[in-house]
Amino acid sequence: MKRNSRIFLTLTASFFSSAVFAQTNALQIKMDSIINSKKADVGVSVLYLSDQRIVSVNGDKHYPMQSVYKFHLALAVLNQVDQGKFKLDQKVLIKKSDLLPDTWSPLREKYPNGNVEVPLSEILKYTVSESDNNGCDILFRLIGGTSKAHQFIKKQGIKEISIVGTEEEMHKDDQVQFRNWTTPKAANDLLKKFQEGKVLKKTTGDFLMKIMEETVTGPGKIKGLLPQGTLVAHKTGNSGVNKEGITAASNDIGIVTLPNGKKMLISTFVSMSKENDKENDKIIAELAKAAFEEGLK
Repeated sequence: MKRNSRIFLTLTASFFSSAVFAQTNALQIKMDSIINSKKADVGVSVLYLSDQRIVSVNGDKHYPMQSVYKFHLALAVLNQVDQGKFKLDQKVLIKKSDLLPDTWSPLREKYPNGNVEVPLSEILKYTVSESDNNGCDILFRLIGGTSKAHQFIKKQGIKEISIVGTEEEMHKDDQVQFRNWTTPKAANDLLKKFQEGKVLKKTTGDFLMKIMEETVTGPGKIKGLLPQGTLVAHKTGNSGVNKEGITAASNDIGIVTLPNGKKMLISTFVSMSKENDKENDKIIAELAKAAFEEGLK
């Protein structure tokens, strides 16, 4: 009887393993089919937290992050809040010189003359939810530079990451963006640590999750083809199109809540694309939809 039980368990485990492999293989084929027809270098990694299953295409390749790194920066800033160096409600002086023109900045639109004290929580919200470039660089200066954010993320055990240039530096030299890189798998690893409460305390973690859920940029990316009302906490990035018609980076990383309450992490990076903005967004949306539908099985 015991021998029969062992045989049954072995067969059950084998069947389960085969089923998981078949699902993973099916999603892999689907993602490959989405990517292969595009004139772009695409990397994507999906992690289902319920069974720790990972499905990736170019998951270990380096991709420029662009504004995706504002998630990493927010983690570094909020860690300093956890340590008591800052408070979410403390006022930060924004000078006129901090509000650079010719860059994306809803913060500048609200405070065009600068010389105003703004709560740290508001700067973080503009930086993450609205991807404000001036807010980003104000936060870098607040914590002591890009190296502080880089070092903090490395301390979380995320090795495949490089944060070296500010938004201002990327605008002055578009080659700097390629030195701010990560891999799709590393982006998911960081999302996982954050989602599991291993990076921030509960209060700061809840705050960051909320402002990621309130993200207004890139509505056509991860969320683009998902059912209306799907909860997605995400951070987008976009380089814009250069003179040669190439988009160096169009990205989105996020935590997706499936209808069954389970979580799916997805990090997608579209690089050196000859497609237009709408098509770049569609690539990300189709990959997210395929992963979402797989998560329902």
